[in-house]
Amino acid sequence: MFKGMGGLGDMAKMMKAAKDMQGKMAQMQDDLANVTVTGESGAGLVKATATAKGELTALDIDPSIFSADDKEMVEDLILAAIKDAQQRASDKAAEEMQKMAQDLGLPPGMNLPF
Repeated sequence: MFKGMGGLGDMAKMMKAAKDMQGKMAQMQDDLANVTVTGESGAGLVKATATAKGELTALDIDPSIFSADDKEMVEDLILAAIKDAQQRASDKAAEEMQKMAQDLGLPPGMNLPF
C-alpha cells in the first residue's frame, strides 16, 4: 500500500496497532464493570462488594454487631470493609491491565494506560 514511501508503511502499521490497542482498552474497561470483588473486615462480619472499577455495589453486615454501645466499632468495620474492597478492585484492575500488556507483547512492568 505504501510501497516506495520509505517508513510510512511502518507508520501505518503503528497507527493500526495503536487503534487496536485503544479498542482493547475500551473493551477491558467495560469488562471491569462486570467483575466483582468482595472486601471484608471483622472476620467477615462486614462485607463490601465492588466492581473491579471500584464502584461499591453491596454491603452485608452481620446483625450480631449491632449494639448502641458499639456504634463506633461498627462504623470502623464498615470503612475497613469498603477500603478492602476498593484495594481488591484496584489490584484486580492492575492484574487485568498486566494481562492485556502481555497479550500486546509489551515488556513486563510496562504500565497501561501509558
